[in-house]
Amino acid sequence: MPDLRGVLPVLATPFTQERTIDEGALRAEVDWVLDSGADGVVVAMVSEILRLATDEQEALGELVCSHVAGRGPVVLSVGAESTHVALRLARRAEADGASALMAIPPLTVACGAEEAGTYFRALADATSVPLIVQDASGYVGEPLSLDLQARLLREYGAERVRFKPEAIPIGPRLSMLRDATDGRARVFEGSGGAALVDSHARGVVGTMPGPDLVWAIRALWDALEAGDHARARAIDEALSPLMSLVTSLGSYVAFEKHFLVRQGVLPSSRVREPLGFTLDEETRRRLDELFDRLSGVVRA
Repeated sequence: MPDLRGVLPVLATPFTQERTIDEGALRAEVDWVLDSGADGVVVAMVSEILRLATDEQEALGELVCSHVAGRGPVVLSVGAESTHVALRLARRAEADGASALMAIPPLTVACGAEEAGTYFRALADATSVPLIVQDASGYVGEPLSLDLQARLLREYGAERVRFKPEAIPIGPRLSMLRDATDGRARVFEGSGGAALVDSHARGVVGTMPGPDLVWAIRALWDALEAGDHARARAIDEALSPLMSLVTSLGSYVAFEKHFLVRQGVLPSSRVREPLGFTLDEETRRRLDELFDRLSGVVRA
């Protein structure tokens, strides 16, 4: 199995004018992120999977797995509002060749630690590839219990269960998870790169940013791995003001698709409405200014 570490961007799902999945544009995006330095790819919340029908989500995962074709690991998100649907997605994802699964807990019900544990254990028991437990509370819901996450690691081991914590405050909770698991937890950061410098210092094994700035995150990750603090600081200082404009999942989707169109990766920035966010002209100009600044720093 390909190694699960490094820079694993979460793909944006391109749509046709009829709002169906644009398969040709998706293949081009996969090629571009891999050519830009990605170690693998992920399909998850920023891929707008919550706006896809179950069969569309399955078809999306199959297409990504087949097109990556062993060039790196593929992580497919299988979280759902019921264990029944999550298990269907998980089994299909593994059959299609996913290197790992990732699951958020149900979003429309407030699961306690016991119910959440039953849900994640069902997914782990039904499959043989690693399961990444995603605490998506950076966007929605209550944080997952740190004690539950530590128990899952003890029960299944570090090879089978991994983590993507997004609860606020990210840094302290990441350290708490690390300490609760005696440093055994393999953790991915999911801030889009905004908290990558701090998270790297706390021991993450990888990052799952958006696809649009993968070249910048690759450069930042490499600088951190090499201990090049001056370059890491320069990239982080250029990246941070851009990421500070992200205020919601909807804004993240709008921003990344804008940048992917600007770079010629996608033919359009269409989304599945409602998005809950409108990219106005003033924000667009500010994004482009910050993008140009970041590009210059990375090239330097």
